[in-house]
Amino acid sequence: MVKEIQLRVNLIEERKENILLYKASKQLEVDKKEITAIKVLRKSIDARKKETIFNYKVAVYINEALPKEPDYIFDYKDVSKAKEIHIIGFGPAGMYAALRCIELGYKPVVLERGKNVQDRRRDLKAINQDHLVNEDSNYCFGEGGAGTYSDGKLYTRSLKRGDVRRIFENLVFHGATEQILVDAHPHIGTNKLPKIIQNIRENILKFGGEIHFETKVTNFVIKNNKLQAIQLENGQEMTVDAVILATGHSARDIYELLHKKQISIKAKSFAMGVRVEHPQEIIDQIQYNCSGERDELLPAAAYSLVNQVNNRGVYSFCMCPGGFIVPAATANGEVVVNGMSPSRRNNKFANSGIVVELNIDQDFKKYEQFGELKGLEFQKDLEKIAFFAGGRTQTAPAQRLVDFVDGKLSANLNDCSYQPGLKSAPLHSLLPRIIGSRLRKGFPEFGKKMHGYFTNEANIIGVESRTSSPINIPRKENLEHVQIEGLFPCGEGGGYAGGIVSAAMDGERCAEAAISKL
Repeated sequence: MVKEIQLRVNLIEERKENILLYKASKQLEVDKKEITAIKVLRKSIDARKKETIFNYKVAVYINEALPKEPDYIFDYKDVSKAKEIHIIGFGPAGMYAALRCIELGYKPVVLERGKNVQDRRRDLKAINQDHLVNEDSNYCFGEGGAGTYSDGKLYTRSLKRGDVRRIFENLVFHGATEQILVDAHPHIGTNKLPKIIQNIRENILKFGGEIHFETKVTNFVIKNNKLQAIQLENGQEMTVDAVILATGHSARDIYELLHKKQISIKAKSFAMGVRVEHPQEIIDQIQYNCSGERDELLPAAAYSLVNQVNNRGVYSFCMCPGGFIVPAATANGEVVVNGMSPSRRNNKFANSGIVVELNIDQDFKKYEQFGELKGLEFQKDLEKIAFFAGGRTQTAPAQRLVDFVDGKLSANLNDCSYQPGLKSAPLHSLLPRIIGSRLRKGFPEFGKKMHGYFTNEANIIGVESRTSSPINIPRKENLEHVQIEGLFPCGEGGGYAGGIVSAAMDGERCAEAAISKL
């Protein structure tokens, strides 16, 4: 017999050996000797009240052994001589499209403009230390996409778009810890993601797939609204039957190419703002109702905030407890910031994007001349403003939080995790009113929800501009482009995902859709 139950464990109990066995036995009124195994299905922390509680959902096996077979089996087969599916981009969407192709007996041919995960490190070092941006190899472009050097956050609300558990199990299959199957807000960590991505690459190659790094697609050959071939920067042309376009939300050249060729794209609403960084200890004390350091059993505290200001949402995005702020520009002449965390989340700072919803139909009147690229051009301009305000390097403009709200230039700044460095700048006047005025009203409201959050011990750093794509590449119900036969827009770049897991699920769906057309 197997029974699923909920168990609540406080901090003192969490230290005790076999506490779950004891509590399960008591709740089910079953002798402990009859319980053959307890499998943790979900674990979360409830810190809303004075006493912090661990909530467990467990499966209790009574006089029954744990099943030996895994819930998911990934049956990869040799596809070296199979029919080809071309995939542009090797982020989460492209990787999982390739894996799904192999499962279904088709050969993925992956074209990635950036470098493999090991070689990428040199270019990231160049951004951080020398302020030099390689426009094809950076925090956004390269093996694993933007997700490689991020927190590896796997939480998603896209539960209806695919099998979330399947994606998690596949990550475990490729080397992730089984803890991601349990945690309510699972993450892998910047330090562990590269090895998992390398394992995925090696599996794709092992079973006959192809991956071409430093291979940039520059043109599409289309006849009678059907995709015939793709052209590469090196002059090569590849004949194609089906192409999964999984280039991510920062591949602006792809949007511009589609627009130039009059291939249907649509401007869409998105969000932009800043990244705020507090000492992690402040966030821990607020969230765990503690003074001094948090209990060793508790992870670095996270938060989620949202408020309505002048009919627009102002909210936290990509919160990284115990993390770092990184330079996420994809071209020289721009400054973009993002966040990441190691698996232990043991850095002394907590950072999060705080962004404002932007309405594509109401907020970009001055950019109408750019048509469907108007949101993209607005995004570019804000990143240029940040570049000049930071001193024309990857140094980022920053301000103390209360100073920003008070409209006061900060005489000095707090210590920060952002390696290229900060420069004090009047972000309160540099940010467009549609963003800056709402942030200045939103931060004090967040301070009312989290007492101690609104403090000059925090810096805000600009700009957080790559939350999602400002472009949607429309597709039909069969996931094929509405206009071009054989083209399957996919993942965050197409406007169909918002993170690692949702992108991976969309990659699998697009692989299935492309195969069904062949």
